[in-house]
Amino acid sequence: MKRKENGFCRMVDTVKNGVRYLQFEDLNQTGVVRHLFSTREGGVSTGYLGAMNLSYTRGDAKENVDENFRRIAGVLGCKTEDFVLSEQTHTTNLRVVTEKDKGKGILYPRDYHDIDGLVTEVPGIVLSTFYADCVPLFFVDPVRRAIGLSHSGWRGTVGKIGKKTVELMQEAYGCNPADIHAAIGPSICVDCYEVSMDVAKQFETEFKSAQNVDKIVIPKSHDKAMLDLWQANFAVLLEAGITKEHISMTDICTCCNSELLFSHRASKGMRGNLGAFLMLN
Repeated sequence: MKRKENGFCRMVDTVKNGVRYLQFEDLNQTGVVRHLFSTREGGVSTGYLGAMNLSYTRGDAKENVDENFRRIAGVLGCKTEDFVLSEQTHTTNLRVVTEKDKGKGILYPRDYHDIDGLVTEVPGIVLSTFYADCVPLFFVDPVRRAIGLSHSGWRGTVGKIGKKTVELMQEAYGCNPADIHAAIGPSICVDCYEVSMDVAKQFETEFKSAQNVDKIVIPKSHDKAMLDLWQANFAVLLEAGITKEHISMTDICTCCNSELLFSHRASKGMRGNLGAFLMLN
């Protein structure tokens, strides 16, 4: 697996019951959560969806996706009815998840739409969001025992969904941002993520006061730029009041590692979905 160097946090690469997944050591060390970021390995899906596809909308057989979720549940030590799935549309909309939401999106229909982030204080609920180049953001407050999980593509990042997640955790659970441990998960890296200049200019405007603004947008030509979603989200988390010491940033690019991780850009759209999962013990 290709990894980046300098300034990144190495993720723990684990295989359990044949399922390969990635974890952040800092989140494990809080002692209050179980979490993982899936890979393509360990599921039953086939073809370009092989093998651990976690999407019901990419052309896979439902029984394959059901079995893949059962295998993820086995790794986490939970049941499929404990999952609550996002309904991602690249917004900055968030949902407070309670006991009545358990199983929604997997066993029962969702009664919510356009939700890219989830928060809860209920132990045993598995917050679940999905990826194929966008950025997973994990949030753990071991003091208030509250968690959040948000999907941050370029629209979510420029809209600062990470900061909005922290603000919702403050409002709903009384969290202090200084207590929150956050992690920026596997996603497309700056070397792989070329964007149009209109997207780049939105980031230049929103992040003009960030200390690392020169790392976020790197001009390539008169109409193209390279965009670093990791550095942008790092700036968002700092702005939200999370301390630098409590932020873990991935060293793994989905596009560079498309044989192990689904990448929309590398596969030109022929792909399944990875999953990020987070639950309170």
